[in-house]
Amino acid sequence: MRRIYMAVCALSLASAAVMAQDMTDVLLSVERNNKELQALQKSNEAQLVEYRSGNIVEDPTIEYSPFFAPGTKGVASSELVVKLGFDFPTLYASRNKAGKMQQTALDMQYQLRRRDILLEAKKICLDLIRLNQERALLDERMRNADELLAMFERRLAEGDASLLDVNKIRMDRMNVNTEVVQNGTERAMLLQSLTALNGNQPLTFDAAAYPAVPLIAYSDTLCDTLVNTDFAVRAARASAEQAEQEVSVNRQNWIPKFEVGYRRNTDMNDAVNGFMVGGSVPIFSSANKVRSAKAKAVSASLEVESVQMSAEAQVRSLLNTAVQLRRTADTYDTALMYSTLRLLRTAVENGELSIIEYYVEADNIYKNLQAYMTVENQYQQTVAEIYKNRLLE
Repeated sequence: MRRIYMAVCALSLASAAVMAQDMTDVLLSVERNNKELQALQKSNEAQLVEYRSGNIVEDPTIEYSPFFAPGTKGVASSELVVKLGFDFPTLYASRNKAGKMQQTALDMQYQLRRRDILLEAKKICLDLIRLNQERALLDERMRNADELLAMFERRLAEGDASLLDVNKIRMDRMNVNTEVVQNGTERAMLLQSLTALNGNQPLTFDAAAYPAVPLIAYSDTLCDTLVNTDFAVRAARASAEQAEQEVSVNRQNWIPKFEVGYRRNTDMNDAVNGFMVGGSVPIFSSANKVRSAKAKAVSASLEVESVQMSAEAQVRSLLNTAVQLRRTADTYDTALMYSTLRLLRTAVENGELSIIEYYVEADNIYKNLQAYMTVENQYQQTVAEIYKNRLLE
């Protein structure tokens, strides 16, 4: 068992360097194939095109009016009018600035959703690592039970062991088999969820070691940095800036719209050419637009405060949780537990310990090992939450 433990440790150290790349490959694949992100990209493109299409010079209009008179054969006279309407130039500039802010806001919304989807995928990978570690432990338990069963069946035939001892080992094998099935079922469900995030493109992930993560220590500086870089906060701020710019745009809606054109009038064989200048004053259409835009800006500003306070509370909670989980995980001495299992096995083989006593002690050690794996997984999940805005940087 000592050799098995050392081999597992060596494999974990060897795979730790490539594990991060394996997980990165999974996240890159999810980002590339996720249908929701693809749909969101197209939706954002459509919104930007729609907004820009509203900030161009109006299409020219052409009107032709023929007139008929009694006693005149054919058209007595006609009128041709070609007009082009446009807003005041400053309004186009203001709308263009608002469009750029909208693009930033939409990009932040996309980054926010991208972050959440990639975080979900990473958490699934972390759970798969835990399940792979537990499966390795279960396989070791099964090998150990098989060896003990063969040993005690031989002793039973020789009269040196009781049927109760053999049955105890068989029951342990049965319990381990049940846990193996449960482990496999949970793993299959997680892989299916990961495949769904990947646009139903199949993925494999067999890593059994966690990537190296920074040691978490609570500090106000770290907290402020995490809050300010949070995509939810940045998205709310971008939306608020866009709302403020919309106020500026709507304040200029009182400026008259202008029309320029060409007019041609014909009367029998005579023709008169001229230009026309006109406009419209938006007295009624812009009456409540500024008030509405201001209300939206205030709402967006309050949303920034709400999102920022929520993000700060979450970050502080996560940092404290990570510190506590790390302390808890460090209390487990896995080397001691594996060494004790080896000594227990030796004591059974030498007849110094009954099989019943062995399983009483070994079961507690296996439970502690699984508890350690659970705590370590919770720590990794918490660190992933803390640095969720840095995925695939």
